[in-house]
Amino acid sequence: MILIDSLYINNGGGKVLLEYLVSELEKSDLEVFYLFDERCKDDFKSISNNRKKILKASTYNRYLFYSKNKSTFNYVFCFANLAPPINVSANVYTYFHQKLFLKVPDSIGFKQRTFIRLKTFIFKIFLSNSDFWIVQSDIVAGVLSEVHNLKKDRVLTLPFYPSLKIEGLNEDRIDNSFIYVSNGASHKNHHRLIKAFCAFYDKHKIGQLTLTISSNFDEICSIIKEKASQGYPIYNIGLVKRNELTKYYLKSDFLVFPSLSESFGLGIVEAIENGCKVIGSNLPYMYAVCNPSITFDPYSVESISNALEMSLVPNLKPTQQILFNEIDSILQLFIDNENQK
Repeated sequence: MILIDSLYINNGGGKVLLEYLVSELEKSDLEVFYLFDERCKDDFKSISNNRKKILKASTYNRYLFYSKNKSTFNYVFCFANLAPPINVSANVYTYFHQKLFLKVPDSIGFKQRTFIRLKTFIFKIFLSNSDFWIVQSDIVAGVLSEVHNLKKDRVLTLPFYPSLKIEGLNEDRIDNSFIYVSNGASHKNHHRLIKAFCAFYDKHKIGQLTLTISSNFDEICSIIKEKASQGYPIYNIGLVKRNELTKYYLKSDFLVFPSLSESFGLGIVEAIENGCKVIGSNLPYMYAVCNPSITFDPYSVESISNALEMSLVPNLKPTQQILFNEIDSILQLFIDNENQK
């Protein structure tokens, strides 16, 4: 039996990938048991109760679960960066997607930095309990191997993601329109982007910027409202259901992506698949996903503003996608493991 341990996964890109993985597994003949975060109790209702366990996310609860089931599963796939808290008899693969465990950007505040360091400490304690690590890009694979002294053959690059492209759906693109699909965490770099867009708009009086920040991020939402009241065409559509995002991508000329740290960047792939050109940070994670049309220094408001200005040049080179979905390879790992029983 296979265990999918998704404790701590409850929102954002991780939740999108989890839902996709579960949907693909449920189409298969594999025998799977799921460990879900309590915050997902209203999701995955089609899975019978005898094939899932819902727990409040905590190291203690996870420890109790593994202590009770240390010999129950012959294959474990941990989906939230953390290997099992104890050694188990199963073959263990851990999906790693938190690049902040490798390096914390200087822009992150003291409180958040302290919290990340605590989680990184726990990550290191459990590290040896995983046989293999699965990552979304070769960039992350290399850094993970180097920082935590893992043999390279223990780190597998197997990107996977659900396509967001809806065949037959068409929208009229708005000229000089930019979209950034991301939450409001500090490393997502919204402050610099907003300043840069305002400088661009002051100079050219064209363009619009669409953001997707939830009301939980009070400070950045207040800044957006202030700029909108001053006449800047910045629109925050808040959290949007993923199947509704396609129409926003299709209306936009460009994805602008100023994030300071990404393990993958699902929004980059989504935007490319829906015809947006990418204006993005000149950081390694960007080049692991695509060859963007324009790049900028994400730490410089001026550089971001200049990149927006470059988008006005006619016949701009298209963005070339480099990273593609390998969900079949992920499923094959499960199948091979089952065949070895």
